[in-house]
Amino acid sequence: MTDLDDAPAPRGDLTLKLLTSRHDTNFYGDIAGGWLVNHMDQAAELCAGRLAHGRTATVAIEAMDFLCPVRVGSVVHIFTEAQDIGRSSVKIDVEVWIRPPQERNPDELYKVTEARFVMVALDDNGRIRAVPDE
Repeated sequence: MTDLDDAPAPRGDLTLKLLTSRHDTNFYGDIAGGWLVNHMDQAAELCAGRLAHGRTATVAIEAMDFLCPVRVGSVVHIFTEAQDIGRSSVKIDVEVWIRPPQERNPDELYKVTEARFVMVALDDNGRIRAVPDE
Protein backbone atom coordinates (compact mmCIF):
# COMPACT_ATOMS: atom_id res chain seq x y z
CA MET A 1 0.00 0.00 0.00
CA THR A 2 1.38 3.43 -0.90
CA ASP A 3 0.92 6.63 0.99
CA LEU A 4 -0.47 9.42 -1.21
CA ASP A 5 1.64 11.91 0.74
CA ASP A 6 4.74 10.22 -0.74
CA ALA A 7 3.58 10.83 -4.32
CA PRO A 8 5.72 13.36 -6.20
CA ALA A 9 4.14 16.79 -6.44
CA PRO A 10 5.03 20.02 -8.19
CA ARG A 11 7.20 22.47 -6.27
CA GLY A 12 6.71 26.21 -6.47
CA ASP A 13 3.95 28.36 -7.89
CA LEU A 14 1.87 27.61 -10.98
CA THR A 15 3.18 30.26 -13.39
CA LEU A 16 1.88 29.13 -16.79
CA LYS A 17 -0.85 26.73 -17.88
CA LEU A 18 -1.07 25.87 -21.58
CA LEU A 19 -2.97 23.54 -23.90
CA THR A 20 -0.87 21.78 -26.54
CA SER A 21 -2.00 21.65 -30.15
CA ARG A 22 -0.98 20.00 -33.42
CA HIS A 23 1.16 22.92 -34.64
CA ASP A 24 3.42 22.42 -31.55
CA THR A 25 4.47 18.88 -32.55
CA ASN A 26 7.50 17.24 -34.08
CA PHE A 27 7.32 14.75 -36.97
CA TYR A 28 6.09 11.96 -34.68
CA GLY A 29 3.19 13.83 -33.13
CA ASP A 30 4.87 14.63 -29.81
CA ILE A 31 5.23 18.17 -28.53
CA ALA A 32 8.67 19.48 -29.51
CA GLY A 33 11.19 19.85 -26.69
CA GLY A 34 12.02 23.36 -27.90
CA TRP A 35 8.39 24.37 -27.44
CA LEU A 36 8.59 23.28 -23.81
CA VAL A 37 11.92 25.05 -23.25
CA ASN A 38 10.48 28.26 -24.75
CA HIS A 39 7.57 28.22 -22.33
CA MET A 40 9.81 27.29 -19.39
CA ASP A 41 11.94 30.32 -20.25
CA GLN A 42 8.83 32.53 -20.29
CA ALA A 43 7.78 31.21 -16.88
CA ALA A 44 11.29 31.82 -15.47
CA GLU A 45 11.17 35.35 -16.89
CA LEU A 46 7.81 36.03 -15.22
CA CYS A 47 9.07 34.77 -11.87
CA ALA A 48 12.41 36.60 -12.07
CA GLY A 49 10.77 39.79 -13.34
CA ARG A 50 8.54 39.95 -10.28
CA LEU A 51 11.56 39.57 -7.99
CA ALA A 52 13.78 41.95 -9.99
CA HIS A 53 10.96 44.50 -10.45
CA GLY A 54 11.47 44.63 -14.18
CA ARG A 55 13.35 43.35 -17.18
CA THR A 56 15.42 40.16 -16.95
CA ALA A 57 17.22 37.92 -19.41
CA THR A 58 18.24 34.27 -19.38
CA VAL A 59 21.99 33.75 -19.02
CA ALA A 60 22.06 29.98 -18.39
CA ILE A 61 19.91 26.88 -18.26
CA GLU A 62 21.25 24.05 -16.16
CA ALA A 63 20.84 20.36 -17.11
CA MET A 64 17.48 19.18 -18.35
CA ASP A 65 16.23 15.62 -18.86
CA PHE A 66 12.88 14.77 -20.43
CA LEU A 67 11.09 12.01 -18.51
CA CYS A 68 8.17 11.33 -20.87
CA PRO A 69 6.73 12.59 -24.16
CA VAL A 70 3.97 15.18 -24.25
CA ARG A 71 1.04 14.41 -26.56
CA VAL A 72 -1.29 16.78 -28.37
CA GLY A 73 -4.17 17.79 -26.13
CA SER A 74 -2.12 17.62 -22.93
CA VAL A 75 -2.50 20.46 -20.48
CA VAL A 76 0.97 21.72 -19.54
CA HIS A 77 1.50 23.17 -16.06
CA ILE A 78 4.74 25.10 -15.49
CA PHE A 79 5.77 25.77 -11.90
CA THR A 80 8.51 28.15 -10.77
CA GLU A 81 10.37 28.62 -7.52
CA ALA A 82 13.13 31.14 -6.81
CA GLN A 83 16.13 29.41 -5.25
CA ASP A 84 18.85 32.02 -5.01
CA ILE A 85 18.76 35.78 -5.36
CA GLY A 86 22.18 37.32 -5.92
CA ARG A 87 23.25 40.91 -6.45
CA SER A 88 22.07 40.98 -10.08
CA SER A 89 20.90 37.43 -10.78
CA VAL A 90 18.08 35.14 -9.79
CA LYS A 91 18.14 31.34 -10.01
CA ILE A 92 14.70 29.90 -10.77
CA ASP A 93 13.78 26.22 -10.58
CA VAL A 94 11.25 25.42 -13.30
CA GLU A 95 9.22 22.19 -13.41
CA VAL A 96 6.88 21.01 -16.17
CA TRP A 97 3.98 18.73 -15.29
CA ILE A 98 1.21 17.59 -17.63
CA ARG A 99 -2.29 16.27 -17.52
CA PRO A 100 -2.54 14.00 -20.58
CA PRO A 101 -5.66 14.05 -22.76
CA GLN A 102 -8.45 11.74 -21.61
CA GLU A 103 -6.92 11.45 -18.13
CA ARG A 104 -9.46 9.79 -15.83
CA ASN A 105 -8.26 11.67 -12.76
CA PRO A 106 -8.23 15.39 -13.63
CA ASP A 107 -6.09 16.18 -10.57
CA GLU A 108 -3.29 13.73 -11.46
CA LEU A 109 -0.24 15.33 -13.04
CA TYR A 110 2.85 13.69 -14.55
CA LYS A 111 6.29 15.27 -14.38
CA VAL A 112 7.94 15.90 -17.75
CA THR A 113 11.10 17.85 -16.98
CA GLU A 114 12.82 20.35 -14.73
CA ALA A 115 15.71 22.79 -15.00
CA ARG A 116 17.29 25.70 -13.20
CA PHE A 117 17.22 28.96 -15.14
CA VAL A 118 19.70 31.69 -14.25
CA MET A 119 18.25 35.11 -14.97
CA VAL A 120 20.00 38.48 -14.75
CA ALA A 121 18.28 41.82 -14.09
CA LEU A 122 18.68 44.43 -16.83
CA ASP A 123 18.14 48.17 -16.96
CA ASP A 124 16.37 50.00 -19.81
CA ASN A 125 19.62 50.06 -21.81
CA GLY A 126 20.17 46.31 -21.50
CA ARG A 127 22.96 46.62 -18.93
CA ILE A 128 23.13 44.41 -15.84
CA ARG A 129 21.64 46.06 -12.77
CA ALA A 130 21.11 45.12 -9.12
CA VAL A 131 18.07 43.16 -7.99
CA PRO A 132 16.23 45.30 -5.41
CA ASP A 133 16.31 44.11 -1.81
CA GLU A 134 12.96 42.90 -0.54
